[in-house]
Amino acid sequence: MTPIREARRDDVPTILQLIHDLAVYEKEPDAVRNTVEGLEEALFGPNPRIFAHIAEDDGGVQGFALWFLNYSTWEGVHGIYLEDLYVRPEARGSGYGKALLQTLAGIAAERGYARVEWSVLNWNEPSIQFYRSLGAQAQDEWSTFRLTGAPLAAFAGTGA
Repeated sequence: MTPIREARRDDVPTILQLIHDLAVYEKEPDAVRNTVEGLEEALFGPNPRIFAHIAEDDGGVQGFALWFLNYSTWEGVHGIYLEDLYVRPEARGSGYGKALLQTLAGIAAERGYARVEWSVLNWNEPSIQFYRSLGAQAQDEWSTFRLTGAPLAAFAGTGA
């Protein structure tokens, strides 16, 4: 089995580098504004609301999964929302992505959560095929909406 462990504080710079690598892969190389300090606070501050798992081997960290809890009002229980899953290109096909997802599925099952869910870019066919091979189903009847930047500030009434 591929070694998966919870992230540690000393993993934060590596996780942030992998986040940058993911942004490049997703064709948004300049989009990451996160910092080591901000990520460390989010993961290990007094009241963490995000969590991370690391896939590593003798060669070091090969990938990560960053997630948080969501809640199903219909089911009446939490679920896991996978914000980011990334495996270094040279390590893909070695079972790291599957092991990270199995770890999250195990956490969900152990804690009685209703689901593990995530988003994938429509053009990312290799990932879509991988997720389908695991039995995951696309939620094509749903559209994702996002308020951010100036529209968020305007709607909130804060200007900016």
